[in-house]
Amino acid sequence: MGDTKTFIEARRTQLLEELSEFLKIPSVSTATHHKDDVRRAADFLVHKLQPLGFQTQVFETARHPVVYAERSLSDSVPTVLIYGHYDVQPPEPLELWTTPPFEPTVRDGKLHARGASDDKGQVYAHIKGVEALLEQFGTLPLNVKFLIEGEEEIGSPNLGPFIEAHRDLLAADIVLISDGAMAAPETPTITYGLKGLAYVEVHVRGAAMDLHSGAFGGGAPNPINGLAKMIAALHDDVGRVAVPGFYDTVLDITPEERVVFKRAPFDERALAEELGVSTLPGEAGYTVLERLWARPTLDCNGIGGGFQGEGSKTVIASEAMAKISCRLVPNQTPQDITQKLGDYLRAIVPEGLTVEVIELHGGDGALTPLTSPAVQAAGRALAEVYGKETVFARTGGTIPVASSFQKQLGADVVFVGLGLESDRAHSPNEKFDLMNYYRGIEVSAALLEAFAIEV
Repeated sequence: MGDTKTFIEARRTQLLEELSEFLKIPSVSTATHHKDDVRRAADFLVHKLQPLGFQTQVFETARHPVVYAERSLSDSVPTVLIYGHYDVQPPEPLELWTTPPFEPTVRDGKLHARGASDDKGQVYAHIKGVEALLEQFGTLPLNVKFLIEGEEEIGSPNLGPFIEAHRDLLAADIVLISDGAMAAPETPTITYGLKGLAYVEVHVRGAAMDLHSGAFGGGAPNPINGLAKMIAALHDDVGRVAVPGFYDTVLDITPEERVVFKRAPFDERALAEELGVSTLPGEAGYTVLERLWARPTLDCNGIGGGFQGEGSKTVIASEAMAKISCRLVPNQTPQDITQKLGDYLRAIVPEGLTVEVIELHGGDGALTPLTSPAVQAAGRALAEVYGKETVFARTGGTIPVASSFQKQLGADVVFVGLGLESDRAHSPNEKFDLMNYYRGIEVSAALLEAFAIEV
């Protein structure tokens, strides 16, 4: 194994400055006015990979470009494809940020900025891990490819077709993804399963215009009241999703997985305290960790309608809306769940109201066998870096492209989270612990060495 620690120690300030430069780019893929910023982030990566001897290409898509880079050693050694994304979530609400989201700031050893953990910090750690190996040995121990997209935060709508069209270019034995979290601080973690996603927007409509609540209250249908009843009917009294057929194809947690889950350092009471809540409700019959990692869920993510300004305005709104996400487990598909959710909402809409269900985006889940040679090699490499046993976990997050890699490339997908669940990804004050950033560089180099030897 190489001495990556020395590489890191000699460049801590430079490594922080480079990542901060990356984070200053507001590459918000959902916002059309940030289109040029998204392109700047892609160009930033190209300019960092080319000096490392990578052949780079920027592929245009219908929306944001894909960055591809390759450095080949030999057909006789394994090939690893490192995936990440350079786009970020919208930073709003801006007033909840302690410091501006695109002005990276270090506080208490943590780098605060939008994208710090999700996913710029993690993907950049891999670029620096490659650089560390090149400086130590002058070459890499295996073939390395990078595929870094700019549409992950909008569901990767163009990446699936891109992978299918470029299977030969992307061919790899292993796909390495760091776009998630460790099970706990300083806990080496291999994630072997991700949830899928079905995301919809629901519009409930009543009268053709807003109505005076004094003149029409009790006589006209109320979309807000109706939507509230519909949302309340999405779960039963024991926390199960009430959508008919929602659980039809769900694979239950195996006894072996329950053993693995129990090894994870997880404290329900500590999580409740961290979240600032008194209890952690959910589906009866399962532990909190089982629900988070391996059970399907349904949540209302946004709701609106009617007057919400200062003071009073007594109206019955003509329309109300909600955004709803379902996190899916293996064997569930976003197409099937979206259809079933839409059918149920149309069946329970109160009299006098109409409902429209709009599919926004979705993605399949992914599961890699624990017995995979790549997974086992990664587990041993992490254990050596951290000096403790690796935890194998599943997660509630969704990386839509993971299933595409499995189906199109036939490669083992290895998920190695370098961040923490407490990094506030998608929330104000997102952060990335600098210790995890530097450790991530060390992890990246160790993984590449392990894959070259053991896969």
